[in-house]
Amino acid sequence: MSARTSPGASRPSGRPTLLVLGTDPLPRLGRLTGRVRIEYADESTLAERLPHADVLLVWDLAPHAVRRAWPGEGPRPRWVHAASAGVEHLMCPELTASDTVVTNARGVFDRPIAEYVAALVLAMAKDLPRTWDLQRQHEWRHRESQRVAGTRACVVGSGPIGRAIARTLKALDVTTALVGRVPRTGIHGPGELDRLMARADWVVSAAPLTAETRGMFDARRFGMMQPSARFINVGRGQLVVEEALAGALSKRWIAGAALDVFQHEPLGPDSPLWSVPGLIVSPHMSGDTVGWQDELSAQFVELYERWAAGKPLSNVVDKKRGYVPGH
Repeated sequence: MSARTSPGASRPSGRPTLLVLGTDPLPRLGRLTGRVRIEYADESTLAERLPHADVLLVWDLAPHAVRRAWPGEGPRPRWVHAASAGVEHLMCPELTASDTVVTNARGVFDRPIAEYVAALVLAMAKDLPRTWDLQRQHEWRHRESQRVAGTRACVVGSGPIGRAIARTLKALDVTTALVGRVPRTGIHGPGELDRLMARADWVVSAAPLTAETRGMFDARRFGMMQPSARFINVGRGQLVVEEALAGALSKRWIAGAALDVFQHEPLGPDSPLWSVPGLIVSPHMSGDTVGWQDELSAQFVELYERWAAGKPLSNVVDKKRGYVPGH
């Protein structure tokens, strides 16, 4: 661990050094002007600049930049903040083992993602993708659509995003079961997932990526879903075995699906997922509403002010689990 134990202790100017990974667009850090020395890095310069930084703001979600650049021994940042809900893209054994504090953007994306999931549920129930297709073809074809009220949903992931999704679906009169890592009041444990998925009309994945959740939605689980059910993933792409989902849709094991996250992003133009029947593809945008980057900037500034004042930080990630533990 670096010998730096208080904000700015290693800086002749008396100002801590904040290193920002990513510049497009620049985070709004105006409130920190004159109080912190701000430097910027990209993947090519990160390793060189990390040992000289007190704080690292991971603004760019470059897949493995922090993992590759993180120093094993010697000086390193005492605090790393990820401007995202997930932190798996930056965690490495050296960072996990260190006493560097890691925080995330918990709280910024909850409601936007919940709204996005509700929009997908309504769009699929009301057959809106088919309506738009028929409109483009100038074809008048009357159909019956599904009533959302009274259906059942299984939401996997009991963090703030999963809870916001559950609340929003309940407002649509959808009977919703929430599944988390451990059972507690109002939350089912993982041992009940299969039973709940088998009864659900909507299965929503909003779990963090951990060793236990990687690939959890596979052919076996898609096979136990009802033929009329739909699957939605707004968690992490690696939670889903994409080939198994494509097969389940092609064989009509399930009625439809929507993916906002993928194993490899961006999704290449030659990916077979674009053409899977019944699959809605969106480019990792479920939480990105107008002004979201300003919210991320304001959240970081507030956290920085707490850190500079020596106060406890919120949104502290359990580095071994890979997410902020619930209360």
